[in-house]
Amino acid sequence: MQKQDINQQDQEILELLKDYPMTEASAGYYDQALARATHEGTRRQRNRWIMTGFGSAIAAGVVLWLLGGFFLTAPDVPAPKANIPGVAMTLEEPRTVNLVFASANALDDATLTVTLPDGIELAGFPGQREISWQTSLVEGKNYLPLELIALTPTGGEVLARLEHDNRGRTFRLRVNVS
Repeated sequence: MQKQDINQQDQEILELLKDYPMTEASAGYYDQALARATHEGTRRQRNRWIMTGFGSAIAAGVVLWLLGGFFLTAPDVPAPKANIPGVAMTLEEPRTVNLVFASANALDDATLTVTLPDGIELAGFPGQREISWQTSLVEGKNYLPLELIALTPTGGEVLARLEHDNRGRTFRLRVNVS
């Protein structure tokens, strides 16, 4: 087809459309339509990120809770590498990760040591790679929220070691930073 044929077809279509009445759009119609479309996309994107973060936190908490159920019920055997729970973080955005330790009995004077990989910090402890303290556990579930901050995109493994009366257990959490 040549350019002249296309123009002729366009003219024919325009002539046919003249028979169909169409109301004029109001003065602010196009501005409102663009504002609505922009706002809707932003809301969907925000909701997607909120649900992604919430889902990751829940998944990490459940996995750590399941791992914590074995505390003090089995000898200190390293977990298989393939079964390490993980959490995704955004660079320089604080992220709370809940570790859950389940204990069959109440424990007094247990020692908890958290070891962080390079590029990950615990809020309130800048520059420290290992933080250790004495704590007590109640019978059942014991929650430990850790507010982690990723300073570099490297990621790595967070280790949490809980020791009591010459017995201990190490929990591992893989941190992926994007």
